[in-house]
Amino acid sequence: MENLVTIIHVIACLGVIGLVLMQHGKGADMGAAFGSGSSGSLFGVSGSSNFLSRTTAIFVLVFFLTSISLAFIAGQKSGTGSVVKETESSEVQKSSETKSSEAQSNSSSGAQNIPK
Repeated sequence: MENLVTIIHVIACLGVIGLVLMQHGKGADMGAAFGSGSSGSLFGVSGSSNFLSRTTAIFVLVFFLTSISLAFIAGQKSGTGSVVKETESSEVQKSSETKSSEAQSNSSSGAQNIPK
């Protein structure tokens, strides 16, 4: 389920990026009015802005819904414990493992560690 939502999320993200880059800004109309560009497009004069803006809005809606869904899934997956407590317990566990490995190395070396 999480993989499917992630795939949809990435597709929506790429769709939003592509559609925003395809749209022209408000300044492009002024250049076309003075004759420095063609004001027509593939979808017609005003059809492209309506089509692209509506499609962008749909992709943005899907992007936000999948973002919220992924956050909810991640929240359900993790425990209700504290991050600080988990960090402290892992540090205590690592220090006890280090002490036990040092004790084993000291006992195996025997008389080599005795100062002269």
